[in-house]
Amino acid sequence: MSFSLKQSALAACSDVSNSVLQRRSLSCRSSILPPLVFQNNSKRTNLSLSKPLHVSAVEIIGKDKEPVIKCRAYEADKSQPIQAAAQEVKSEAAKRVKIGIYFATWWALNVVFNIYNKKVLNAYPYPWLTSTLSLACGSLMMLISWATRIAEAPKTDFEFWKTLFPVAVAHTIGHVAATVSMSKVAVSFTHIIKSGEPAFSVLVSSLLLGESFPPAVYLSLVPIIGGCALAAVTELNFNMTGFMGAMISNLAFVFRNIFSKKGMKGNSVSGMNYYACLSMLSLVILTPFAIAVEGPQMWAAGWEKALSQIGPQFIWWVAAQSIFYHLYNQVSYMSLDQISPLTFSIGNTMKRISVIVSSIIIFHTPVQPVNAVGAAIAILGTFLYSQAKA
Repeated sequence: MSFSLKQSALAACSDVSNSVLQRRSLSCRSSILPPLVFQNNSKRTNLSLSKPLHVSAVEIIGKDKEPVIKCRAYEADKSQPIQAAAQEVKSEAAKRVKIGIYFATWWALNVVFNIYNKKVLNAYPYPWLTSTLSLACGSLMMLISWATRIAEAPKTDFEFWKTLFPVAVAHTIGHVAATVSMSKVAVSFTHIIKSGEPAFSVLVSSLLLGESFPPAVYLSLVPIIGGCALAAVTELNFNMTGFMGAMISNLAFVFRNIFSKKGMKGNSVSGMNYYACLSMLSLVILTPFAIAVEGPQMWAAGWEKALSQIGPQFIWWVAAQSIFYHLYNQVSYMSLDQISPLTFSIGNTMKRISVIVSSIIIFHTPVQPVNAVGAAIAILGTFLYSQAKA
């Protein structure tokens, strides 16, 4: 019989052979394993004595007169066979590529949304209707996906929607407030103020939930608050409604995240379907308020004016901002299934940088040096916060 090793060492093979020979020396002879015959064939063995190896599997191959025993082994400081470890490295590399694609898509979609959203709001200053159309478009897209089996419909019950309701309320308020803000001030200014969301998160968590944080977390709030204040004071086109809209949006999204964490515990709904359900419930909540605040008469008059000034491409702007709003949020929720909250927070910080820089370039937003410094300090503080909270 020949004895071939895939990944092994002399000590490992000796242990196997000794155990077999001891059994054969007993009074009751076993015919399960034939005697071992060692062959010093360097072509068939790959011996490494740098690290001890452990036998992970022994199997007999062949039913002829001289069957071959294959011995698989793994290194002592590894938790699994070498082949499996190599596969894990490949899968980890593939996962990183997938996350990178998620991030790039998320940032690109968000930039496109903010550009078209601002174009629509400049020509058609009705943020309540604009917010409603964004949710309606996303809801319609997901209903079609479920009906055509492109995406699997989630299995939900009354308890799921009951838990989702406070999340939807907070999401609706945050969405409308951010849209109102961007209708009054520059996109870059809205996102600079929205970078102060961690300060609201710590405040709410400390006062309402009784949570405590390390000193580094509290220290990271200093550049966030200071940078936002400096950017607000030096903003050339400052508007109080726009400023308050961004601040309310921050507070609302903090509550959305808190409610969402509680609602997602033990929930089997995927991130994509979770956001789809959230959009539908938010649409139901928002529609009556949008009608009450603005109304069909104002919408119709503003629509005719926008079409006369911009032309048919205005319709494309509205459709684009609605579609891209849903897509960028959907991708962000899908990425949450793949990455840790810390990685997501860092990605969100980088997203704000891309939106601020691109909007300043595209809309030729005038920026003072002091204003740019304030924005940089606030964003740096957001990054430090995500690192400190880890």
